[in-house]
Amino acid sequence: MTDILDFVVLTGFLGSGKTTLLRDYLARPEAADTAIIVNEAGEIGLDGLILRETGGDVPMTMLANGCVCCQMTSDLARTVEALLAAERPEASGPLRRIVLETSGLSKPGPVLRQLASLAGFPMRVSVVATYDALRGPGTTAFEEAAAQWAAAHRLVVTKLDAAPPERRAQVRAEVAGLNPLAETVADPDRHAAIAAAFAPLPGVGLDPALLQPEPIGAHPRVAVWLARPTGRLPCNALPYDDLAAWLDNLAGHLGDRLLRLKGLVRVAESDRPLLVESVGTLFSRPRPFGRPGEEAASFVVVIARDLAAGELEDVTPAGLFRFAPRVAESPFARAGAGLPRAEAVLG
Repeated sequence: MTDILDFVVLTGFLGSGKTTLLRDYLARPEAADTAIIVNEAGEIGLDGLILRETGGDVPMTMLANGCVCCQMTSDLARTVEALLAAERPEASGPLRRIVLETSGLSKPGPVLRQLASLAGFPMRVSVVATYDALRGPGTTAFEEAAAQWAAAHRLVVTKLDAAPPERRAQVRAEVAGLNPLAETVADPDRHAAIAAAFAPLPGVGLDPALLQPEPIGAHPRVAVWLARPTGRLPCNALPYDDLAAWLDNLAGHLGDRLLRLKGLVRVAESDRPLLVESVGTLFSRPRPFGRPGEEAASFVVVIARDLAAGELEDVTPAGLFRFAPRVAESPFARAGAGLPRAEAVLG
């Protein structure tokens, strides 16, 4: 196994093209030494793929390029361990990445919580979500789709090569409105888009555009808020314990309504700001970012669902941040209209 294994959670709404994207990627040379975990046998849609038993009760089969595919069991850690231990006679080297393809109705949060049990593995975890250029606006009303997009580190626009030119110009704005924290892949050249979709994520960075307070889009129930220190403390440096308590209380207060969080926060105990990030209520360990003594404005971007006015201000310790919406309030949100669940519409 390599020092760092890339673990990609590939998610996307029903029919958005994630399985096709994955299948086309596996045909490329750079996909060598990739393992695939699918939710159910045959979901990957490869001709002639019949999952078979090889080692315990984890259904597994060999693919081209030294890749291996298996069916996800209820124990994700055991599935990963089986993949790492699988014999791959045609492999060019150890596994370099694992791609877990979720179902079109899955939310990434529960999957990521299972990954917490794999803390002993040196893995770099990312969420890649597909956005259908042809049907995207029509699926924004589904709670499952909104959770998938908000959790993404990278949003891949699919079917862009089939979209008219005027539609291509609209897609980037739509994606930015859904998740300004995500890297966007929106290339009408399908070969370039496939390569970019599964490329290792670059070193963690922060887009300066996140600091702009202007609204960037609208969603019936999902909103983006910008939090900045109130300035009551010297250099806007918060005590670390206050920041940790605020993040913990924010997660506890919002629960599964918290979809994504990311930001840089100066703390009194460090000469570098801390990078804070979560997907759902699963937080990465805060870590120093940038160079010592480097000036950096503190801010936190929060993507959440069904926020009432003043809710963020109620999170304790109160008074650490001031808040401004990044997404214009929707009349649907004011009226309390609910999002349909995909199960209700499709089943």
